[in-house]
Amino acid sequence: MSAKKFETVLFDVAEGVATITLNRPDKLNAFTAGMMSDLFACFDITDRDDDIRAVIVTGAGRGFCAGADLSAGGATFNYDTRAERGAAEDSERIRDNGGRLTLRIYESLKPMIAAVNGPAVGVGATMQLAMDMRLASTEARFGFPFARRGIVLEACSSYFLPKIVGVPAALEWCMTGRVFPASEAKERGLVRSLHAPDELLPAARALAKEIVDNCAPLSVALMRQMIWRVASADHPMEAHKIDSRAVHRLGAGADAKEGVESFLQKRPPNFTQKVSAEMPDFFPWWQPREFS
Repeated sequence: MSAKKFETVLFDVAEGVATITLNRPDKLNAFTAGMMSDLFACFDITDRDDDIRAVIVTGAGRGFCAGADLSAGGATFNYDTRAERGAAEDSERIRDNGGRLTLRIYESLKPMIAAVNGPAVGVGATMQLAMDMRLASTEARFGFPFARRGIVLEACSSYFLPKIVGVPAALEWCMTGRVFPASEAKERGLVRSLHAPDELLPAARALAKEIVDNCAPLSVALMRQMIWRVASADHPMEAHKIDSRAVHRLGAGADAKEGVESFLQKRPPNFTQKVSAEMPDFFPWWQPREFS
């Protein structure tokens, strides 16, 4: 086991799984610019470290993340008074921190699992949308209260939320801004499964370990990007193109040989190819995206 120290999160690694815990429990883990920076640093570590095969994000105390820290009062969302955002004089280039975080999660080379232990509201809900799986405690609650705060969806959630739950649910939750229980989140497809509070992290770890123990890291990293990036393509030919290139390259590699041999020999696989060094040369294949 290894651990690193940050100001607003806890970071631990055990058995190939990194657990990142939002750690401002006295504020229900309300989101700050410092928390964004700490999360960026954690994700840089998880991408670089080949011994980390999956990532869990959860919260300390009784909350997952209560949304943006509102300690600035009525000026909380006023970009003209927030120097750390930069470029306030150029309204076309202002970027919200939640969106920057979500895009970083979207770029991750490791699978991400949200273990939602309590209230997840505003950016506490939207930051999860680019993660791959969401498990929730029966005590969790969710909310997209932006209209009740006089603002709009942030953190790229107008892109992600309808893809996960469909347009009708996304519109209802955002237009009413109400906080809803974990049972409704499960019923409408926002979360994968519900768990008793003391069973949530064990369930998330069991899911992460299923990936760690059975799947080739290179395959997982590549498929994560294939699914996210091809899902919105206008024709299945786009999937066929990248599928064909990926199967061709990975099929000649050591992990493909090991995957078949371990199956035939009825033993656990020992995958050796490294995400940090052996992603195929066509990766990343998509058009670079710049904020402009």
